Amino acid sequence: MSAVRIEGVRKLYGSVAALDGLDLAVEEGSVFGFLGPNGAGKTTTIRILAGLARPTAGQAWVAGIPAGPESAARRLLGYLPEEPHFYPWMTPQEFLADFVAGLFRMPPREARARCAELLERVGLQDVARRRIGGFSKGMRQRLGLAQTLMNHPRVVLLDEPVSALDPAGRRDMLTLIGELKSQTTVFMSTHILDDVERICDSIGILRAGRLLALEGREALLERHAASALEVDFDAPPEAVAAWAAELQKQPFVAGVELRESLARIRSDGEQGTLEALQRSVLGSALRVLRYQVARPSLEDVFLRLVEG
Repeated sequence: MSAVRIEGVRKLYGSVAALDGLDLAVEEGSVFGFLGPNGAGKTTTIRILAGLARPTAGQAWVAGIPAGPESAARRLLGYLPEEPHFYPWMTPQEFLADFVAGLFRMPPREARARCAELLERVGLQDVARRRIGGFSKGMRQRLGLAQTLMNHPRVVLLDEPVSALDPAGRRDMLTLIGELKSQTTVFMSTHILDDVERICDSIGILRAGRLLALEGREALLERHAASALEVDFDAPPEAVAAWAAELQKQPFVAGVELRESLARIRSDGEQGTLEALQRSVLGSALRVLRYQVARPSLEDVFLRLVEG
């Protein structure tokens, strides 16, 4: 069964189409990664699912119930916006057990137990009585995730949940999100491709309000990714950069990324491309330490689809 289903959704802001005939489905008990460049329509989609906006046309369902501002589906949702806001004078305990639980009319005993469980889960049990106003960005994101889970939601909507966190904070938040699929369905919008590749079961790629791809992670990589080549040179970085600049002019090269003397080359995927790249490497007059065909990455797929 689909936990989230969207059919023919259009959303217009004046003459601008934020979404243009969007169709997708997300299966229960999975982590879905929703990708797209800025302005693609990711946040608009999440707002429609959350009942915070109405589509101009089409329909969305959450747990089989039509989404909307007056829909019963809202009680089955958890929603974490990109920048969650809190009352700074409250403590996490007050915010969750009194305020959030009150919105869902939870009995006080159940609210206190759920609050204690979630604060421990997100690692905030030791600051349960501190004022939220003194929290770091990472702590607020953790509290936001706890708030999102307070009502045992069947679907969790996360809008850029780790975009402003440091590497350690991202790692911890992603671990928490990955653990959620045993209890709920996660619909996560992000632009951090490595995070999606790490935890998501299926992926949708959006551009200008239209869905370009919707598949399981491995199937998407297999279907859309062209081969990439990694070459580690024993040469000064400026010499490698000069060679890469010339290589970039070739029609079969989709892109070249450089890290010092290491070059990662994305090809167009056509037959004979790897042979042409090999000839270019051998003809560079630069000493090669390592040469290998790399496993396609989600970044390769994303750039190939979004850049057309």
